[in-house]
Amino acid sequence: MLEIALIYLAAAIVAVPIAKRLGLGSVLGYLLAGILIGPFILGLVGDQTSVMHFAEFGVVMMLFLVGLELQPARLWKLRHSILGLGGLQVILTAAVIFAISYWLLAMQWQSALAIGLMLALSSTAIVLQSLEEKGWLKNEAGQNAFSVLLFQDIAVIPILALLPLLAFEPQLNTTNMSHSLTADWPVWGQVSASVTVIAAIILAGKYISAPLFRYIAETRMREIFTVFALFLVVAIALIMQNVGLSPALGTFLAGVVLAESEFRHELEADIEPFKGLLLGLFFVAVGASIDFGLLFNQFAIVALLVVALILVKAAVLYTLARIFKIHHSHQLLFTLALAQGGEFAFVLLTMTNTLQILTPEQSSLTTLVVAISMLIAPLLLMLYDTLQKRHNTTTKPDFDKPEQISPAKHVIIAGYGRFGQIIGRLLSTQGYDISVLDHSPSQIDLLRRFGNTVHYGDAARKELLEAAGADTAQLLVIAIDNADKTLEIVKLARKHFPQLKIVARAIDRRHAYQLLQLEVDAFNRETVDSAINLGVETLQLLGNSTQDAQRAGHLFREHDRASVIQLAKLWGDDHSYGVAVRQRTEDLKQVLNQDKQARQSLNTCDQGDCEDHNKNA
Repeated sequence: MLEIALIYLAAAIVAVPIAKRLGLGSVLGYLLAGILIGPFILGLVGDQTSVMHFAEFGVVMMLFLVGLELQPARLWKLRHSILGLGGLQVILTAAVIFAISYWLLAMQWQSALAIGLMLALSSTAIVLQSLEEKGWLKNEAGQNAFSVLLFQDIAVIPILALLPLLAFEPQLNTTNMSHSLTADWPVWGQVSASVTVIAAIILAGKYISAPLFRYIAETRMREIFTVFALFLVVAIALIMQNVGLSPALGTFLAGVVLAESEFRHELEADIEPFKGLLLGLFFVAVGASIDFGLLFNQFAIVALLVVALILVKAAVLYTLARIFKIHHSHQLLFTLALAQGGEFAFVLLTMTNTLQILTPEQSSLTTLVVAISMLIAPLLLMLYDTLQKRHNTTTKPDFDKPEQISPAKHVIIAGYGRFGQIIGRLLSTQGYDISVLDHSPSQIDLLRRFGNTVHYGDAARKELLEAAGADTAQLLVIAIDNADKTLEIVKLARKHFPQLKIVARAIDRRHAYQLLQLEVDAFNRETVDSAINLGVETLQLLGNSTQDAQRAGHLFREHDRASVIQLAKLWGDDHSYGVAVRQRTEDLKQVLNQDKQARQSLNTCDQGDCEDHNKNA
């Protein structure tokens, strides 16, 4: 075991950094590492079946982490794309592949249906890992791809139940094909057990997990928290497997339930390394399992089948993207991301081999087609990335040259959208000289049409900041809507222009904490003031006096500002942070209630007692 582990680790160390440097991505690097140590090239490892079963747990962990990123409200918003888009993708793809296998390849209908269901699934591991690396997971294409993958993972459950019914030998139908403890139960019993387990996971995550996490956290031993996090994932996976459900589905549900937990970030940090290692092992195993002997013997057939699989899935996906009105700029990414076979096909193939639904030749050929399509998947996303960059390069003008930029005497503003324009207009009317940088060509064209002097440039480039007058200006305003880019500009300005005062637009509370850690001179969260102002007007509509409503808004604003500064010191320590948040919330309630009671007392006091009340107030 140590020798095999050493081989896997060495292959990953060699192949993955090279692949990353060449822009191929880590997934393709792991696949190439598997090919390198596999039977065809170096022959350092043999049969990958047992390794694959172990490494598939990486997919389980990945879905747990994905669940932690999805709050229940957000998941509810995705319900239409999960059921509609995901359901239609599986049904239509399986139907088209069944038709091709049955009528064109003359396979028996049981075999054709089994292959159709297997090949309708895509690779959750490759797609989510690749989209996350590229930063595409949260855009429209990424969210819809995730919805489809989630439905596919759920669909594995009924597919596993259906396969025994397709067996050619009747006696095989009654064979216990599952490790499930409920396999011999009647259907109503299995359904009841499944519903009970799912409900138990949801309730335990909502009401029991928090006290347990606090108990573990109070030990102040990081490794015990890690052990408990792993125990949680393994236990849920085992329970789901024992009732005949997908372990990945169970851990995903647990992740969603814990998404609002104060320990979410700690769980992510502890599980992430194990997920990365197991997913890497899974990809290496896929690469090593490719049968190159069969590939070379039947190269034309295999190549044709791989191309046909990708084209069929792409055609179905693109059609659905048009039907569901996915934005045209995201349709190609959605299509290419899911146009491959998936890891669950290997699980289903193992079952079809035991049930003898497929012949050994058909099974080997299907395994090879799925593995090669998974190998091609990162290349398709690389192709999309290249096309996107080329398109963006041809449609965007070059940044203004440094000598074209007017240096500012007083203030540089980075980002001149709705937020930056308000600041810019205020400063200009007060007589301050400003220089504006913005990275949006369309925004600049619009502003220049109205007579504004705005320069097209990336404020994260030292030479452009320098040209804008950063050496002599008094202050830098960062008003862009990208949190990571804002932090990058702050670090650059702090390093090269230490005399420059910096004020920044914070996207949310987490971003505000990061800005405080970088010691910006001032910041403001983009929605706080407008929300408080609207809240003040709401209080007035509810019958409160203007003075009382404005005072409540003022107290809330001051308390919230103080809370951000205080809680920034605890950010990263989930236990302490959670305790502090609850305490600050209670403090705010008490402050507002005491102020309200004091003002009510002032309003109702007798004329002679008002002076004492005023003194107390």
